[in-house]
This record gives sequence, structure tokens and C-alpha cells, in this order.
Amino acid sequence: MKVTVIGSHLCPDTLYALNRLSEAKAEIDFKNLSASLPDLKVYLALRQDSPAYADIRENGGIGIPCFVLEDGTATRDLNAVLKQAGNL
Repeated sequence: MKVTVIGSHLCPDTLYALNRLSEAKAEIDFKNLSASLPDLKVYLALRQDSPAYADIRENGGIGIPCFVLEDGTATRDLNAVLKQAGNL
């Protein structure tokens, strides 16, 4: 299973997710927002327009890590991603 992980190497939740997905043998495409302004710009557009981020925007959060599955579905739920990969 391929998953794009949008996060930061400075975020402990992102590092945890990357480790769990690596253990699950997922194919990971990591978009490091702390290192790539183009990736940050794409993520901010996703975050701004998605109803799934309403609570994050209201509370002033960042909303990472975010996971984008092969079918284009975006989620912040690591357990759902691991379950879909059959490794929870």
C-alpha cells in the first residue's frame, strides 16, 4: 500500500506515524513541510478547503500528520490507514 504522509520531521506525531507505517511495510512518500515550501503550499490549500480540517482551523492547529491514500482520500487517522493496510 502506498501512502503520502504530509508532516514535519520536527513533529513527534509525524515521526511516530512514519515509524508505524514503515513497520507495516507501507510504501511511503513523505512530504516534509519543514523542508519544502512547495509541499507546504499544497498542504495549506488542502487544509484550507477541506471540511475535515474545520476543527483544526477553528483551534489554530496545524493538522499534521495527514495521510493521502492511493485513491486520493485524505485523513488524519493513522489507525484507519494502518487498518486499510491490514496491519493494525
